[in-house]
Amino acid sequence: MATYKKRGYKPKTKEEKQHEVEEHSTTAEVFNTLDETASKTEDWVIANQKYIFVIIGIVAAVVLGYLGYNEFIAKPKQNEAMNDMFQAQKYYDQAVTSTTAKDSLFNLALNGGEGKFGMLDIASEYSGSKAADMANYYAGMAYLNLKDYKNAVTYLSEFSGEDEILAPMAKGGIGDAFVQLNQEEDALGYYEEAANMRSNDFTTPMYLYKAGIVAMDLGKTAVALKHFETIKEKYPESTEATDIDVFIGKTRAMANK
Repeated sequence: MATYKKRGYKPKTKEEKQHEVEEHSTTAEVFNTLDETASKTEDWVIANQKYIFVIIGIVAAVVLGYLGYNEFIAKPKQNEAMNDMFQAQKYYDQAVTSTTAKDSLFNLALNGGEGKFGMLDIASEYSGSKAADMANYYAGMAYLNLKDYKNAVTYLSEFSGEDEILAPMAKGGIGDAFVQLNQEEDALGYYEEAANMRSNDFTTPMYLYKAGIVAMDLGKTAVALKHFETIKEKYPESTEATDIDVFIGKTRAMANK
């Protein structure tokens, strides 16, 4: 048990004197060890200070370089890319809403016009930027409308945006292309992925519906029924829910054959 020693206390017995000597010796040893460690650390720092400064300089250069790249290269490049995209996107929007000359407008969106870049140029010239990512999406959708399904898959697969609507539509667009390429198993997978990416009243029921139709064609009635019933239960106000009871009935009839 530890005992409290009053100030000025002096050891009286031989054992107490020996104990005090040992305590002082242990304390001195600890401080000597600390001194030696500190001394060795100082010696190491002195001996290696050249390398330490080099490492600090490299870290500082990397940080400053990153900040400088974002401020003086990435941002101006992004702005330039978005300016170049303006005309190409205008052609694309006109193609979507036009009742005539759709193909020529989609081709202008892809390849450019009036001295401006098209989506293909932007995807290549500004690779890695947000503008290039969007250009991949528009290029893929343009190819889909032009019935060039392989290029549609290629460019839509390059799109990596996280937008609430565009992200699932890119996946769904790949599904549409695979349907046209008679690769329905692949199409089903992409439709299901598109439906599960986000939960909203537009893309989710749309791709659940498409997944259900393809599943029916593949004879996967249980899968089709699950998708159709999800639309009925969770998205009753969607366009796809309008005649969903008919498809549920057809699917159940197919399952009972």
